[in-house]
Amino acid sequence: MTSTDLDITGLGAGGDGLARLPDGTPCFIPGALPGERVRAAPGARRGEGVAARLETLLAASPDRVVPPCPHFDPRGEACGGCQIQHWAGAPYAAWKRARLVEALSRAGFADPAVAEPAVTPPATRRRADLALRRGADGAVALGFHRRGAAAIEDLSTCAVLDPALVALFDPLRAMLRGLGAFRREGSALLNLLDTGPDLLLRLDGRPGTADRATLAAFAAAQGVPRIAAGPLKGSAQETMAQLGPVSIGFAGVAVAPPPGAFLQATPQGEAAIVAAVLEGLPKLAGRARIAELHAGLGTLSFPLAARARVTAYEGAPEAVAALDAAARRSGGRVTAVRRDLARQPLSARELEGFAALVLDPPFAGAAEQMPALARSGLACIVYVSCNPAALTRDARLLAAAGWRLERAVPIDQFLWSGQLEAVVTFARGRPG
Repeated sequence: MTSTDLDITGLGAGGDGLARLPDGTPCFIPGALPGERVRAAPGARRGEGVAARLETLLAASPDRVVPPCPHFDPRGEACGGCQIQHWAGAPYAAWKRARLVEALSRAGFADPAVAEPAVTPPATRRRADLALRRGADGAVALGFHRRGAAAIEDLSTCAVLDPALVALFDPLRAMLRGLGAFRREGSALLNLLDTGPDLLLRLDGRPGTADRATLAAFAAAQGVPRIAAGPLKGSAQETMAQLGPVSIGFAGVAVAPPPGAFLQATPQGEAAIVAAVLEGLPKLAGRARIAELHAGLGTLSFPLAARARVTAYEGAPEAVAALDAAARRSGGRVTAVRRDLARQPLSARELEGFAALVLDPPFAGAAEQMPALARSGLACIVYVSCNPAALTRDARLLAAAGWRLERAVPIDQFLWSGQLEAVVTFARGRPG
């Protein structure tokens, strides 16, 4: 299709400029901003629309700014980690808030009360899953995939990651160049814990004695308390080097996470989520109990335990083991229960006796659990969402069952991206 001049009327969910082709087909253009006029080359279909490449910026938005990262390309042809570094902060934050308003409106909650977003600052993300590739000359590329491509943007820096993780880029490249178990492809998952960086390598070879010595020397030189490794496919992993304890604290309780464990992306985002969850809870009596679904390592479990006794359900065996060990040391107000909530959701009857429920489901949401929650006798549900589309689907059942929306707080942990988290509180009955 030949190039065409288009007016950008908004942004799509992924952060691409949204326009209409002459025949009315939606057109998504990476790098274009609302209010701009561009010349673009439409290409392949993408869902209900067409993807296009920005060729010429004919009229720029006054909200267009200089991207802070040298790896960012507004056309989306370089690092795929960020999509919206070229937009000013105020309209960017308003767009994030509007995404949550739209998600809840589509669920059936008219004119939802949505707070201003909590936007985390740059250089604070403590978790990174970096792609690795060895070239024909032995050189190692380390970074994020380019958008929609297998190619890796080899990073020299990153505007969103904590500097302690960025500082490991070059030493990691140097170490991996001599690692026999890294043949062609791999990944490096970094978590910044309270005890320092924690590294999980996924490799296309099996580390031998020499590789283990290399990893131990790297851990000692770079202050990495633990390095684990496993194959590219599957969940198997083995600790290759451990020079000291590993831990992260939640509400003053130290938890020893397994390698590669899920963490909230930033400490500031975690604090905003915890604050919004606690604010969403009703006043609870002394013997009140809270059910927590998808508890993970206990990010919310231990803050919730200051309000009531918590029964924390989690399906991942390594996570629930770490949560259980910490809970047993912390005074007994958190009980960890291993349960696959997708295959065995809690029934409405099992929910009896809980004063409130908190759930933080994975990206796909909680489709299997929502029917029981909708018809339960719970007085309050606090839903922590990381996917507006899944939130719409799940919240629609609550709206149909007569639940009301109390409050909603958007939280932008994934700065300059289309991702959005939110804490949404639902209650039974009429407002008091």
